[in-house]
This record gives sequence, C-alpha cells and structure tokens, in this order.
Amino acid sequence: MKSFAEGIVNFLKEEDGPTAVEYAVMLALIVVVCLAAVGTIGTNSKAKFEEVGTAIGGGS
Repeated sequence: MKSFAEGIVNFLKEEDGPTAVEYAVMLALIVVVCLAAVGTIGTNSKAKFEEVGTAIGGGS
C-alpha cells in the first residue's frame, strides 16, 4: 500500500500529468465550442433555406 501512495505522490509531482490534464480540458472546451457553433450555423441555415424555399414558391 505504501508503494501505491508513493506512486500517487510521484505522479502528482511530475509535470507531465497536469500538462496532459490541461490539454484534455482545453480540447474538451474546443469541442464544446465547435459543436455549439455547428448547431447554430445549422439552425440558421435551415431557417434561411426555408425562407428561400417559401419565397420561390416551394413552401408547401
């Protein structure tokens, strides 16, 4: 059990662990922003296509 605790302490002291976590958090935030942007663009483009379709007489 002592070696397990020492392993945890060594992991927390290393710089690679926190750096990897920071990169993972940044990647997750980028993915969330991209998904939100794609959703917004999709909604806006659908509304515009429906508006154009109605304007040219195909809105049944």
